Amino acid sequence: MKKHILAFTSLILGLICFVTFNIIGGKVEADGTLTEPFFLLPIGYIFIFSGIILLISIIFKRSKRSLNLN
Repeated sequence: MKKHILAFTSLILGLICFVTFNIIGGKVEADGTLTEPFFLLPIGYIFIFSGIILLISIIFKRSKRSLNLN
């Protein structure tokens, strides 16, 4: 059960990173430089990718365990 919590927490944190990036937004300063929280995008992708990998591994282990019981 704890593995499910870790996977869903990772997915939720990834979504929070993307939502936060869109809420903060970007702006162009007077000197022409772009200011935006770009670091949230790769962090969000890493969280979502790790959550998907964890969910796939949980499903794979569960199906393998059920096949061994029969």
